[in-house]
Amino acid sequence: MSLANSVLEGDRLALSRLLTQIENDTDIGRQALNELFPHTGKAHLIGVTGAPGTGKSSLVNQLALYYRQASAGGTPPRVAIVAVDPSSPFTGGAVLGDRIRMADLLSDPGVFIRSMASRGSLGGLAAATASMVQTLDAAGYATIMIETVGAGQAEVEIAKLAHTTLVVEAPGLGDDVQAIKAGILEIADILVLNKADRPGIEAAERALHGMLKLGHPVRRTFRHHGQAVEAPDTDIEIAGAGEWIPPILRTVASAGQGILELAAAIGEHKAFLQAGGEWQRRERARLESELELLLKSSMIDRWREATPPDRYEQTVEKLLARQLSPRQAVAALLNGVMPK
Repeated sequence: MSLANSVLEGDRLALSRLLTQIENDTDIGRQALNELFPHTGKAHLIGVTGAPGTGKSSLVNQLALYYRQASAGGTPPRVAIVAVDPSSPFTGGAVLGDRIRMADLLSDPGVFIRSMASRGSLGGLAAATASMVQTLDAAGYATIMIETVGAGQAEVEIAKLAHTTLVVEAPGLGDDVQAIKAGILEIADILVLNKADRPGIEAAERALHGMLKLGHPVRRTFRHHGQAVEAPDTDIEIAGAGEWIPPILRTVASAGQGILELAAAIGEHKAFLQAGGEWQRRERARLESELELLLKSSMIDRWREATPPDRYEQTVEKLLARQLSPRQAVAALLNGVMPK
């Protein structure tokens, strides 16, 4: 039986082996991905990003516990976690720091945790993350949480992969500066102020509210049960038709506080995406992004195979001598004609 078939039948060991093949970009992994792809597209992908020290791993741990326990007497949904850890400087593997904080989940057969090394990838994600997520989707995990490495402002890549993106902040980490980092705030579907029991939580919340007002100007009046109602000055939750305004939620993940409200907001965002067609749009954008990355990688590989190594070296030497600009060098390599 192939690895793909074993994964579809629920074999966890086969799933672990396949994820390793995918991370190492082997022919076995690529073939299995082709077989599994028709079985994907069902899972809710939740990205969790933010600066180091904000408590992302603890938050993911508590959310997974909630999803496994909040089944209202039915079968609990299966949950998968992909934790992108920093790479070890010695082995290149994952440091596994995130898994230490998820010890509560290790004995649950309905939870699958996979740590993977970033291996120098920018944007907080490893290059194989999307393929791993597809595999877990095909394996029947209804909720897949992707925790990024914690690179700060550069972690906007998660928005291309996840349906719902949580941006986690914490007081005492330079809140005003963190809030101004619009690159990471603009990808947020839900803003989470974790470690809300610490001093400075009010200042951090005010900073985030201020940034959201700049990015999402709200109407001063709105319709409620047919009546015109004036919105209060502090209310940023009122959106125009078809617009989602990221809520700001306080949590204390270490104590499990605020997890119920956060899970409810995630559910509301999922319903919003599905009701207005945004789910399909994001799915299309995610697949287009993956297709473009694969095209670029494949085209570069084919070009290298067809180009003599000495021609490439000659072009680099001309670049160093400032005889060619980078754009002229690319044109020369693609056309096969070296300008004089």
